[in-house]
Amino acid sequence: MEPWRTIHEWIERDGSAALVTVARAEGSTPREAGARMAVARDGTISGSIGGGPLEWAATDLARALIDRGRGAEWRTISLGPALDQCCGGRAEILHESFSREDLEWIAPLAAAEEAEQVLHGERRGKGPYRRRRTTGGAPNEAVAAKGTDVLVERIGETNTPLLLFGGGHVGRALVTALQPLPFAIRWIDDRAEAFDGAKDFSAHCVVSALPESELSDARAGSFVLVMTHSHALDLALVTAALPDARFPYVGLIGSGTKRALFERRLAEFGVSPDAIARLVCPIGVPGIAGKSPPVIAAAVAAELLIERERAKSAGTIKTEFALG
Repeated sequence: MEPWRTIHEWIERDGSAALVTVARAEGSTPREAGARMAVARDGTISGSIGGGPLEWAATDLARALIDRGRGAEWRTISLGPALDQCCGGRAEILHESFSREDLEWIAPLAAAEEAEQVLHGERRGKGPYRRRRTTGGAPNEAVAAKGTDVLVERIGETNTPLLLFGGGHVGRALVTALQPLPFAIRWIDDRAEAFDGAKDFSAHCVVSALPESELSDARAGSFVLVMTHSHALDLALVTAALPDARFPYVGLIGSGTKRALFERRLAEFGVSPDAIARLVCPIGVPGIAGKSPPVIAAAVAAELLIERERAKSAGTIKTEFALG
């Protein structure tokens, strides 16, 4: 979800819009801290804070704020019988409404999202409405430097970069499966025709005569998934990726037999046993036997989400949202 781009569009269209943010989550809650939902004047929503009565109530309050004009309101909600919920947790929700007066400072945030820049925004204090501004530094550093009453949120999607090598049937099915999920896909193939009809995908398509070169400029924390039309190219890619600590996940489509063959070749190329052990092959969560591209894509998408959580726990992915 790109809330600021959505809010900017809706303000230009309707004159106003609202943003609902889960500022803090304790116990069992439908969504984590940092989950956001944009609300239009007519009740249209983009994003989600968990659905059900919590989201309905938040949407109603956001629309009421829009009717009242620019402002902010905090609510602490217990997910118990009063809300017809049995989660048992508590969520602190920030509701904010914006108007055309805010377009001047919202526009740079929307542009940052569109450019996929890694920026952070601050909003000082819980009381009066304040505009956001972009600032450098990690969220926790900003909280420590600015005090304990600062809302710090990441501007732009907190998607995990994924280098997907291969534009075949499985690659295409995987890009389709990952469309709504938190991954920023750089989709790479050496054949231009592999991307025919791919303009509707959100992935960034790259035609490269030397796909291995894409690894050198990749961001730290990027996932690498290899499923090209050539076993020789597959081998070259995993040989380059496995020793590189920037890549917490390196996956290779194939069977156990292919893995055994690649392990022998990787050892011959001087790749260390520890690096070889990082290779994920076969790919996909176990227990799913189907081999059609959509089934493989579903299994791999689930595995990527699991690996993303593991990377977040290990600190490979930065804190997405913090409220001091």
